This record gives sequence, C-alpha cells and structure tokens, in this order.
Amino acid sequence: MLEQATYQTYVNILNNELVPALGCTEPIAIALAAAKARQALGVMPERITAACSGNIIKNAKGVIVPTTGNMKGIDTSAVLGAVAGDPALDLEVLSKVGPADLEETRRLLAQGICTVELLDTPARLHILITMSGGGHTALAEIRDEHTNLIRLERDGDVLLQKEEAAVQETPEDNVLDSLNLADILEFANTVNLDDVRPALSRQVEFNTRIAQEGMTHVYGGRVGATLMRHYGGDVRVRARAMAAAGSDARMGGCVLPVVINSGSGNQGITCSVPIVVYAQYLGASEETMYRALVVSNLVALLQKRGIGRLSAFCGAVCAACGSGAGITYLHGGDYETIGRTITNTLANVSGIVCDGAKGSCAAKIAASVDAAILAHEMSMDGNTFGAGEGLVKESVEQTIASIGRMAAEGMRETDAEILKIMIDQGSGC
Repeated sequence: MLEQATYQTYVNILNNELVPALGCTEPIAIALAAAKARQALGVMPERITAACSGNIIKNAKGVIVPTTGNMKGIDTSAVLGAVAGDPALDLEVLSKVGPADLEETRRLLAQGICTVELLDTPARLHILITMSGGGHTALAEIRDEHTNLIRLERDGDVLLQKEEAAVQETPEDNVLDSLNLADILEFANTVNLDDVRPALSRQVEFNTRIAQEGMTHVYGGRVGATLMRHYGGDVRVRARAMAAAGSDARMGGCVLPVVINSGSGNQGITCSVPIVVYAQYLGASEETMYRALVVSNLVALLQKRGIGRLSAFCGAVCAACGSGAGITYLHGGDYETIGRTITNTLANVSGIVCDGAKGSCAAKIAASVDAAILAHEMSMDGNTFGAGEGLVKESVEQTIASIGRMAAEGMRETDAEILKIMIDQGSGC
C-alpha cells in the first residue's frame, strides 16, 4: 500500500506534467519568453536578441512554428511571440495568432530585428530574451522547464527574480526521484481515477485527434500513412502508425494542441496513442485504459530522473518504453513482465540520438514503438536480455540507471558535436 505522501506526489506529477501545448515545445518556450518580455516592455520591440542553450537551438531551428503554416526558426518564434503571443497561456501562447500577426512577423523578420545567439550556460533548457523599443528595455529568462520564468526585468528594474536554489530545484532533480517501478504499478492499480481523469482524458482526446489529423492529411514525410499503406493494418502497425502520424502533424505545423510528457509533445503522443490503439483492440474498459496510461506516462518520466528533459538521447525511446510497459499492463503483465519489457526496449534502441525536432522524429517514434512492441511480446513469452549484455543490469531499475548515466554523462560530448554539425549546415536558426 502506497504512503499517502507518495500517492499525492504521483497524482501531482501526472497533473503537472500532462498539460496541453500547441506545437513543438522548444519554439513555444521561446515565444513564451518573448511574449513575457514584450508585456514588460510595453511597446512593440525594435530589436530582439534570443540567446538560447544548445539543446533549445537544436530542437527549435528545424521545426515549423505552429500557426505559421511553413515558417521555421528561433527568430520566427521570438518575433511572433512578441507580436501576438499571449503570455498568460503558457504553452498555448500562440493560439490566438491571426493572419495580420503573421504578416507583421514576416515584415519584422525581413527587417532583421531579431538576432539569435548561443547562450553560454550549463543548463540544457535555457532561454534569455532581451528586447528594446520606445527608449525602454526588457528581459525575460526561462530555465530548466519550458514555462519556468525565473527572471523578468524592465529598464533594469527587477519585476521577477527566483532565488538560485529555487531555479535549481526542478522536477527532474527531485520530484521525479520518488518514482520507481514497483510504486508506479501499485499506484496504477489503486489510484482513484477521479484524481487524474481530467489529465488522462484530455491526453486521449487531444493526442488521438492529432494522430488522426496526421493520418488523413499531408504533413512532413507522412510516416504514419506510409506504414499503413505498406505494412498492413494489424494492431502492431496501427500503434506505430498512429503515434508517428501525430508527430507528422505536430512537426509539420499542425495547429492542434497535444498533451505533453516530460515537456515534449512527441513524447506525450508516444506515451498515449499506442495505449489507446491496443486498448481498443483488446476491448479494454476505459478504466483499464486509464490505468495503463498511468503506467505508460510514469514509466516514461521514471527514465528522466537520470537523463533530464533535453539531451542527445532521443526522448521517443523513453516514451516508447512507457507505451511498451502500458501495453504489457493491458495484457495483465505484473512487475516482472513489465520490467522485462522496459529492459528489452532499452537493450534495443537506446542508441538513437536526438538531432533536434523535425519531421524525421515521426520515423524515430515508429522505430521506438516497434522496439517496445517487440520487447512486450518477448516479455510475454518469458524472454529477456540478461545482465551484462551491454548496458543491461541485474534489475530493471539498475538498467534504467545505467542508460540514464550513458545518456546524461556519456553523451554529453555527442550532444555538443550534434549541435556543431547542425549549425555548420548553414541552414540558420
């Protein structure tokens, strides 16, 4: 039986993590910072500087900014956020953008009012927007989480400033440390669904809708539609295809919101859509599906304890581990069976790197969910990769820790080199 404090922590994690976002969360976070700075400035800026950490640049430079149709880039995100962003809407900051706003944004971009810089910072998620206009200056700084505004200034006067200790205390550093697989399964089995139903039902509604949008309309590489056209339509293919289609649409500029996981819409889609597909296939009750979603979302977050929200490690792998665990739960799997599913997934696709948010994320999602389904089926047959095989350890928790160490420490130089290569492509920011 879970302690009440642990129970409430898990409820809070789900309700705080599973929130709506419009478009890729890195350009949205830039737009949010710009909207905050513009609000403080009080006038339309004449100059903007968007200084971003390497991981923000990596994830924002190649993806279409939502509501723009086909516009990309950090400068687009910052200028559009200043022109039309609603700072009160957090990750839906651009939801009120209209045609006149886009025309103004294009005009300002053509004038070159925005400069993009690489921010010298140890934080992987760090955005510093400075702007000037009408004889005034303003500054907005977001760090560690996509909506975590830590500093706001106007003309050098501090309007908001978080203490350094508060800045460093992010969920990935402390709250997620409470997660472990045994407690996750106990929580999933016993949680009063009314405590988490709003977040889960919204995740099912939003993420299924964008998956259907990606399946029926032309976005990106059409990975989801390609899978259905060429691989047949059994449940394994549908689970991969629908998750990939959601990413097709999201990376392609679709204006539909998604419910995120670990600060990522792609990961939120990957955690949830395969569970919905399998639940429908198995004829599972809504209650059982929701409990499987609890498993999937928390298992994905469990891996973020050691990895962090942004790294060179592809987050689709973490999310697919979650969906594989949830699929095994739907089939009646226990701690051992679900643990084998996680281990088998990580032993297979833990080498996929993150080279930014863009259309090919859909293919990485398809590959990761395919690995998770294989891992699930191996586990249900009683098969698993053993300790000592690569990074696999004696227990599933040790295996997750070893993968986290590899991703956070071992891939640090990989992360830096990926950014250098992307910048050298000359495609701009």
